[in-house]
Amino acid sequence: MSEITAPPAAKASGIGGGLLGRLDGVLLTLLAGAVILWFLPVGMGRYGTYVLTLWLVTAIAVMGLNLTLGIAGLKSLAQGAFMGIGAYITAILGTKLGIDWYTCFALSGLACFALGLLLGFPALRVKAHYLAFVTLAFSTLVWLVLRNEQWLTGGTFGISNIARPTLFGLRTDGALAFHRFVVVVTLILALALWWLVRSPWGRAFLALRENPIRAASLGIDIRAYTLLAFAIGSAYGGFAGALYAPLVEFIDPTPFALSASFMLLLMVVAGGSGYQLGPFLGALLAVALPEWLRFTGGLYLIVFGVVVLLLLIVCPTGILGLLDRGWTALKARFATADGSRP
Repeated sequence: MSEITAPPAAKASGIGGGLLGRLDGVLLTLLAGAVILWFLPVGMGRYGTYVLTLWLVTAIAVMGLNLTLGIAGLKSLAQGAFMGIGAYITAILGTKLGIDWYTCFALSGLACFALGLLLGFPALRVKAHYLAFVTLAFSTLVWLVLRNEQWLTGGTFGISNIARPTLFGLRTDGALAFHRFVVVVTLILALALWWLVRSPWGRAFLALRENPIRAASLGIDIRAYTLLAFAIGSAYGGFAGALYAPLVEFIDPTPFALSASFMLLLMVVAGGSGYQLGPFLGALLAVALPEWLRFTGGLYLIVFGVVVLLLLIVCPTGILGLLDRGWTALKARFATADGSRP
């Protein structure tokens, strides 16, 4: 295992390993970002706070897909479906059975973890775009169930009156209170993933992505780690869904259609596949940019599509990939300049 190169996500900052010297830039960024986001919505209004919270919830789902795709190298078009499963588990158990949110949250992650294990079995036999087709079929199946099984999911009428959780007896019904609750949950999940990426499991996932045959020769159980990558990434989709349901307080199948999985995949690529901070940038691009472009009127979606297309053409490795290359080139230039001095 010592010969396996560290993944981009394990670099000190995600933008060049030496950017912050011995300090772990990802950890510092996560902690500093949580503090900033705790106070940022003050004075922004209800809708602005909602957009910030939606960004964090979306980033959780993208973090899971980034583990599956960016670090383990397994194609998946089912993350939107797992997000829908988590949202409906939370909504159904909370509104119909009166189960508290924390139990619903845990069950959402557990159910998606189990389904991710099952979905990972085809990954043991098929690769690349064939695997994407398998997950695409699963995503379509989940959406059809959510839409047609009205006795359980409410069908196109959806489920309303989804309660928000309480924390130490304090209610989070307000936009600011729930936002701060989501900040704490997001930080915990991001730190868990930060630890996982730097653990032997994370190095095994990287080896699985880079060269499965070589990974097997090093004693890595390819079968187990393939299933585990799918399961953990899927669980993060379930966690995101469990937060999305109380955020919007009403869900129907529309947000969890196949297009949602494509959009989450786009966020992984745009932010920087394999970089731990990439999901936050990718989700910010997809959630906040359309809001900033609303001044264009009915053209904002067209402008958004053009901006994203140009971004992927200019930096196919994502925003953090572009910054990483720029930082490496800058370090090389300074090293050359220092070496040329008498």
